Amino acid sequence: MFIGRVDAVLSLVGSTGFLASLAVFTALPAASASAADCKQANAVYSDRDGAYELRFTPINSESAAASNQFKLKILKTSIVLDGYVMASEDPERAVGILMFDCPGGDVTGDDLNACTVWQGAVYGMDAKGEVDNLQPEAATAAARIVLPGLGPAIRSSSVWGIGKAQVAPWDVLAFKECGK
Repeated sequence: MFIGRVDAVLSLVGSTGFLASLAVFTALPAASASAADCKQANAVYSDRDGAYELRFTPINSESAAASNQFKLKILKTSIVLDGYVMASEDPERAVGILMFDCPGGDVTGDDLNACTVWQGAVYGMDAKGEVDNLQPEAATAAARIVLPGLGPAIRSSSVWGIGKAQVAPWDVLAFKECGK
């Protein structure tokens, strides 16, 4: 059963290197049944090492380009990264971007590139292990969130080092609680 799920994910992701990152979801504690009682906009996730917390917050705008927004907190530090999820087409994917210390106001593409820590597909996984694009904020919360390549991206970013991130997160974060 597990291999079938991995094969399905690999066909979605298109990369066999992703297998090792995805396989870790079996090592995470089972997601609480309360994920089914929570909206994605209020869901809170944690990594298996307890070093990161990913917290979604409502956008509350019909005209927003993003379908979700979140903060990734590196626990035991003051570092908080800003994240957004948007829909893309051909193929339809939920794509995310995670940024740190971006300038405000009018910014250029170079400015955004300089403060981008990670970007890529964002997948939600239900309690049965079925993987799909992360659903919009009004949908039921995913049991797990998959951010392919998050750990290596953190390690090679400005948030890594002494007094900063010391543990690279797994690419799979498990539902922790339903926030406010």
